Amino acid sequence: MGKRKLKGIVIVLAISMVGGIFLGTYFLSQQPMPEAIGALTSDDRVTVNRVFVQSWLNSYYVFEPAGEKPSRGLIIYPGGLVDHRAYAPLARDIAAKGYRTVIVSMPFHLSILGYARADTIVKEYPEIKKWALGGHSLGGVMACRYAKKFREHIDGVVLWASYPSGRFRIDDTTIKVASIYGTEDGLATLDKIETSKLHLPKNTQFFRIDGGNHTQFGWYGDGEELQKGDGPAAITRERQQAIIVKATVDFLQRL
Repeated sequence: MGKRKLKGIVIVLAISMVGGIFLGTYFLSQQPMPEAIGALTSDDRVTVNRVFVQSWLNSYYVFEPAGEKPSRGLIIYPGGLVDHRAYAPLARDIAAKGYRTVIVSMPFHLSILGYARADTIVKEYPEIKKWALGGHSLGGVMACRYAKKFREHIDGVVLWASYPSGRFRIDDTTIKVASIYGTEDGLATLDKIETSKLHLPKNTQFFRIDGGNHTQFGWYGDGEELQKGDGPAAITRERQQAIIVKATVDFLQRL
């Protein structure tokens, strides 16, 4: 077999593998619920824009309070294998309180493959004087990873049902952190949240959601099925989301 032909076969196989991985992660990923898709439209309270980034071959969504020029903002990293649009209702409600809020798409819906994408957002909007980086589940772990490496770029970290791994611990920083968690979460359990205190700054603020679980931090899936390993919530998704918004906004106000 000639070298040229062998090279061609290798290229075809590589493309097939990448394509297979893409399709596999797409079908495994949690898709946004109709409520999330509906939140991607502008109205008289919030302006929504989709911004394409050439280097990503994908885009992010920007939510802004209509008629205002916010000086503080929040960047949101999605949970692992969760479509970023699933956090649109949260982003919209936070923006309505006066904050520029951005939800970031990730390669193959995995924040670990795009943890530094907050750089693009920070550089694009220099008028924002204080940024917080938030993340759900794996997105929160990667928010801590970013904060550890680029702490000069952001002013706070918001963890939604998340905690840093030992490798990305940020207890040696002075960055402000809020940890928002649910008592019924089967993934970011109460024991794990308690243990995470060792890896977070001493001034970290903890917000407990009684009855909240992991799945209801976003709007993904079919609305009935729990994320694998999660516990059933004892409150409605709407109630849990309202608590998340309030705790997040309270934190942003104190940045």
